[in-house]
Amino acid sequence: MSLKLRDLIRKVRACKTAAEERAVIAKESAMIRTAIREEQEHYRHRNVAKLLFMHMLGYPTHFGQLECLKLIASPHFPEKRIGYLGMMLLLSEEADVLMLSTNSLKNDMNSKNKFIAGLSLCTIGNLATADMSRDLAPEVDKHLKGGMPYLRKKANLAMARCLTKCPDMVEDFVDRVVTLLKDKNHGVLITVVQLMTQVLLIDSRNAEEEGEDPFETDCRKAFLRLVPMLVKMLRNLLGSGYSPEYDVGGISDPFLQVQLLTLLRLLGTQNETASEEMNDVLAQVATNTESSKNAGNAILYECVQTIMGIESEDGLRVLAVNILGRFLLNRDNNIRYVALNTLSRCIVEQQYTGDGNVPTESANTASAALQKHRQTVVDCLKDPDISIRQRALELIYYMVNQGNVESLAAELLNYLVLCPREHRRDICTRIFRVVEKFSPDDRWRVDTLITMLTIAGREASRDVQSATVIYISRSPPDIHAYATHKLVKAIRDDDGSQRGLLVVGVWCIGEYGDLLLNPYSYTPSVRNNDATTSAPVSITFMALDAVSVVEAIKTIIDRHSCPEYVKERALTSFAKLSDRFADKGDVAALDMLAKLIKKHEVSHSLELQLRSCEYAALINASKGIKTIITKPAAEEEDLFGLADNGGDSGESVSASVINAAKEALSRMPVVDLKVLRKKQEDAFGSGTMPSGNYPVEASAPASGGGDLLDLNDMFGGEAPASAPAPAQNGSSGGGGEAPKSDLDLLSDIFAATPSSAPVNAASTGGGGGFDIFSTPASQSTPAPANPIDLFGSPPAMSMPTPASQNSNPLDIFGAPPPVQSQPAAMMATPNRRQHHRRYDSKDAEYRRRSYLCFHPDEKNRCRRCTATHQEISDYLVLFLPCYPKLMACGNQEHWMVLGGKRTPILDVKLNTKWLGYDLLTLTL
Repeated sequence: MSLKLRDLIRKVRACKTAAEERAVIAKESAMIRTAIREEQEHYRHRNVAKLLFMHMLGYPTHFGQLECLKLIASPHFPEKRIGYLGMMLLLSEEADVLMLSTNSLKNDMNSKNKFIAGLSLCTIGNLATADMSRDLAPEVDKHLKGGMPYLRKKANLAMARCLTKCPDMVEDFVDRVVTLLKDKNHGVLITVVQLMTQVLLIDSRNAEEEGEDPFETDCRKAFLRLVPMLVKMLRNLLGSGYSPEYDVGGISDPFLQVQLLTLLRLLGTQNETASEEMNDVLAQVATNTESSKNAGNAILYECVQTIMGIESEDGLRVLAVNILGRFLLNRDNNIRYVALNTLSRCIVEQQYTGDGNVPTESANTASAALQKHRQTVVDCLKDPDISIRQRALELIYYMVNQGNVESLAAELLNYLVLCPREHRRDICTRIFRVVEKFSPDDRWRVDTLITMLTIAGREASRDVQSATVIYISRSPPDIHAYATHKLVKAIRDDDGSQRGLLVVGVWCIGEYGDLLLNPYSYTPSVRNNDATTSAPVSITFMALDAVSVVEAIKTIIDRHSCPEYVKERALTSFAKLSDRFADKGDVAALDMLAKLIKKHEVSHSLELQLRSCEYAALINASKGIKTIITKPAAEEEDLFGLADNGGDSGESVSASVINAAKEALSRMPVVDLKVLRKKQEDAFGSGTMPSGNYPVEASAPASGGGDLLDLNDMFGGEAPASAPAPAQNGSSGGGGEAPKSDLDLLSDIFAATPSSAPVNAASTGGGGGFDIFSTPASQSTPAPANPIDLFGSPPAMSMPTPASQNSNPLDIFGAPPPVQSQPAAMMATPNRRQHHRRYDSKDAEYRRRSYLCFHPDEKNRCRRCTATHQEISDYLVLFLPCYPKLMACGNQEHWMVLGGKRTPILDVKLNTKWLGYDLLTLTL
C-alpha cells in the first residue's frame, strides 16, 4: 500500500544522504506505477498529490500525466482541483495528451459552480495551445459578458493567452475590451488592462509581419480613443481615499496603477496627441507618490519608464531623471541597480551623434539633468557589488562631455586600478574613446593614455597601443619630448608586466631618443574648471646620456619574462637610435647599440635573426660600408655571386643606397590626420575605395633572400613580399637619378650581381591602415587590415596577378575613373576578403547593375553584356563574355559603366595568359 503524502514528506526529510532520498522516491514511484496499472481510483488523487511533491524535488513524473486528465473528468470538486493543479504543473503545451482535455475544459467552463469554471479558465490561461484556443475562445468570450467578476477576471487572462496563440483573432475582441473598461471591480480592471496591453503587442507584431506601419493600425486607433478614460482612471486612483480592500502600504491599488502606466506608455509612443493628454497625470504621479515603500518605488519606476517612452515635455524628463537620482541614494542595491540601468538606457535611446557612439548633451535634456547627480554616480564605483560598479561605469561613459572629461577620466582611471582584470580591456577601450572624442589638448590626451598604459598596459588591446603611438607622433615636438621622458620613467618603474606600456615606450625611445639627451620642463596651465587656487607646479625631467637611454631598453629585453614581440621592437629601436646618436659623439653608446643589434644574428627566432642581420646591413649601408658575407662552400649555392666578384669590403656602395638607408632610419613623418581618417573610412567601407590599393602587377619571387629595405611594418612581424623603399617626404634618395629597385639595393649592399631586370611585387592588402613608414597619400603602400593597428599581424599573402608594369587597376567598386588614359587590368580585382567587406559577392542584382560592358554588334547596334564573377586562387575575377567581340571589333566605340558613369574603352589588348585565361589590358 502506498504512503500518504504527509508520510512521504516525513520520510524524505528524514533521509540523511541523497542516495537514501533517491531510494525512497524510487520505491514510492514504483508503488504509484502499480496503482496506476491496477486502476486504483480511490488512491488516484493521493498519487497525483505525491507526484506533485516529487516534481518539486526534480524527479521524473511524466508517467502520471494521464492520471491528471482522469481526475479533471471526476464529478467531485476536490479531485478536480488536484487534477487541474497537476495538469498545470506536470504537463506542458507540447504534451500530446493535452488535446484530450479540450472537452473536459469546455464542460467545466459551463459548470454552475464558479470555482470549477475558474479552474478551467485558469488552466486555459496557462496551457492553451493554438488549436485549443480556437476551440475554446467562444466559451471564454461568454464569461467576458458574464455577471460574475470572479469569472470575468479569469476570462480576461485566458483570452490573453488565446490571442497570443491565435493572433488572427485580435480584431474580433477590440470592441469587447472597450466595454470591460467600465467595470467597477479592480481585479477585473487589472486583467482588462493586461489584455489590452497584450492585444497592442500582438497587433504591432502582426503589422510588422505584413509590412504595415505598427502605429497606424485600426486596433491602435481604437485604443487611442480610450486614452482620456485611462487617464481619468489613473487620476481617480491617485485622488481616492483609503480603501482597505485595495490599499498596499498606504497607496491605493499600486498593481492597477503600474498596469495603467504600462498601457499608457505603449499608446503614447510616437503619438504627440496622446502624450499631451498624459503629461499632467504623469507629473501628478511623479510628485504625489511616496517613495518610502516598495509599492511607491514600483509606481515611480514605471512612471519614469512611461515619461521616457512617450513624447513628453522636457520638464517631465528632468523630473524623471531626478526620481532616478533619488533611487541612487537608496540603500537597497536592487533599486540602485534599476536606477543606473534605466538612466543608461534612457540616454542611449535618445538622439545619437553622427558617429553613433556617444550622445551629445544637447541631444537630450535628461543628459543635462543627469550631470547634477554626477557625484552620486561616481560614488557607485566604490560599491562592493560588482553589478552596481559595472552599471555605474557604463553610465559614466555616457555622461562624459567637454566640460567634465578631465574629472570623469580621472575617476575611470582610479576605477581601472581596482576593477577585475577581465574587465580592464573593455575599460581601456572606453577610456580611449572618451579621450579621443573630448580631449581638451594634446598634452592631456597623451598624459592620460600613458597613465592608462601604466595601470593596465597588459590588458590594453593592440588597437589602443597603436592609437597611442599615432597620437604621440601627431603631436607637436614639445609633446614628443614630454611623452618620451615620461615613458622612460614609466618603463624604468615597471616590473615588465605592462607589456603595452613597453611596446609604446620602446617605439617612442627609438623614434625620439635624441630628445632625451636634453632636459625638459614645463608649467601646467590653470584650467577654467580647476577648483584649486594654488599656483601650478613646474615639472622638470633631467637630461639623460646616450648610454642610459640604451640601458633603459636593454633592461627590458634582458628580463626572462620579456616576450619576443617586445624584443623585435627593441631591435628596431636600437637601429633607429644608431642613426639618432650618430652625430652625438658617444662612441660607447654606438658600440653598445652595434653589439645589441648583432646579438641576435644567431637567434633561434627567425624574425629576430632576420631583423638583426638586416638592421646591421642597413646601418653599414648608411655609413657607406658593404656588408661582408662569408664565401659559400663548394657544395653550397652561391646566392650573391661571391665566387665571381669576391665580396671585397673595401669598396664603397653607391650614393643612392646610402641615401635610401638613411631615409629608412630617419624619423617618421608626421601623420596627416585627413589622410588617416580617409584610410579609416576606406577600411570600414564608409567611403569610396581608392583604386590604387588593389593588386595590379605581379612577378615571380626574387631569388637571393628577402627584401633588405622592406621596412613598411617595423613593428608587425613579417613584411609584405617586396615593395619600393619608402622615402621621407615622398622623395627617393639619389637626387635626380631614377631610384633603383629594392633588389638592386640589396645586391649593391651585399656586392652581389643584380638580376637582369628589376621586378615589381604585387601590392597586398588595401585596408587603409596607418604605416609608420608610409609616404604621402599619393603613394599606395601595404598596411595592416586594421586602420589603427601599427603592430598588426602580417598581411595575408594573396596570389599575384600578372599584368603590364605601368597599369592602373580597374576600379570595380565604382570609384571615379582616372583622368589620364591608362591601361586597366580586367582580371586584377580586389582580394576576396576586401570584396566581402564592402559587398556581398552573391548579390547578383548588384553585379548586373554595375558590371556592364557595351559594344556594337555586326550591324553597328549597341549591345550590352553582363560581366560575371568566379573565385580563382583567392581572387574575385571579372569575366567579360564579349571578349571575342572586343578583340574583333577593331576601332568601333566601346564603353563600360563604372560607378554609374559611362567610361569609353579606348583600346583592348591581349596582355598575357594567367591560369589558362586571357588577361586583357583595357585603356580607359
